[in-house]
Amino acid sequence: MGKSNKSIFENFSDWATKFTGSPYAFIGATVIVIAWAFSGPVFDYSETWQLVINTGTTIITFLMVFLIQKSQNKDSKAIQIKLNELIAAHGKASNRIVDIEELTEKELDQLHCFYENLAKLAKNDADIHTSHSIDAAEHNQYNKYEAFKLRHEEWLQKQNQKKESN
Repeated sequence: MGKSNKSIFENFSDWATKFTGSPYAFIGATVIVIAWAFSGPVFDYSETWQLVINTGTTIITFLMVFLIQKSQNKDSKAIQIKLNELIAAHGKASNRIVDIEELTEKELDQLHCFYENLAKLAKNDADIHTSHSIDAAEHNQYNKYEAFKLRHEEWLQKQNQKKESN
């Protein structure tokens, strides 16, 4: 994509995310906790001794929350872009699903139910390559409605013919 124009914070957060998820960070944290535990008798297990580990872990946890959230936001955005690309590239996929994350929770629940029904339809299909996108479903629904209208009109004509013959 070309040269990266990352900010200092972005570079730092990328590095910190990688480092804190590494075995080195885990080993370092374990060594600190063990050293703190072994220093207990030296400090007579005092309140200050306990306060040191409590304060340290609280500060680190507080900062890590923001770091983890930034990392998750970035990963989520990248995944959404990749999924949007797959949807846009597939001829039978509905482009209406691109940017679906902008919908309300209620709208997402409705779509979820719709796709559960599509999964049920797909299970019953003999051909595993049958498309069940939103657009295909709307087209099928329109065809069903038109077929229903036609059958209903034929039924009405038969009813009228019966009345006329009686």
